[in-house]
Amino acid sequence: MKGLRPAISIFLASAVLSLGAPGAAWAQQNKSSGSAKAGAKPAAAPAPNYAQRFAQTCAACHGANGRSEMQGTPSLAGQPSFYAITQLFLFREGRRANEAMTAVAKTMTDDDMRGFSEFIGTLPAVPVPPAGPVDAARMVRGKQLATEHKCVFCHGDDFSGGQQVPRVAQQREEYLNATLDEFKTGKRPGYSMAMSEALRPVPPADLDVLAYYLAHFTPPAK
Repeated sequence: MKGLRPAISIFLASAVLSLGAPGAAWAQQNKSSGSAKAGAKPAAAPAPNYAQRFAQTCAACHGANGRSEMQGTPSLAGQPSFYAITQLFLFREGRRANEAMTAVAKTMTDDDMRGFSEFIGTLPAVPVPPAGPVDAARMVRGKQLATEHKCVFCHGDDFSGGQQVPRVAQQREEYLNATLDEFKTGKRPGYSMAMSEALRPVPPADLDVLAYYLAHFTPPAK
């Protein structure tokens, strides 16, 4: 992991500077016709439409609006673009193990990862329809665990995340449960030791309660 961190830092520094900035192709496309007549290079092809590409490539698993209906597949709605590009990088470099995501990410250029992550960052969080009455006792215990293990320090009071920290509020419960277990057991590598260290004192039996709490947590209205 020590060798991976510099590579991620260098890539992400470049990516963050590019997020939200017009690409070279876009700038070239918008040169005046007078400049073109004066011998300027021909305009490049229009920048790819990543909303359309998301619909073609990602929506079948992650949902058209970013809220997943597929077992074991996370919702992307509400995720920070910086977090999204970090995960795409890890998948592309084989640092996260998921056959389907690795296959997709392997085809992505750096510009593709920026484009997809920018689009994901525009997807608003989509409330999860209630599947039934919430277990009040588990919510109380889950809140205690989240407070005790300082989850809000990184994920925020509303668990919406930010930058390289994911939104976990109303994420799919079984996905959260599996992810917490993978971080605790070391199966899933992180780009820092924060999650592994935070989960080290949490008994395995409490992970499902924490996942339940986060999956059913309703952020306060803004």
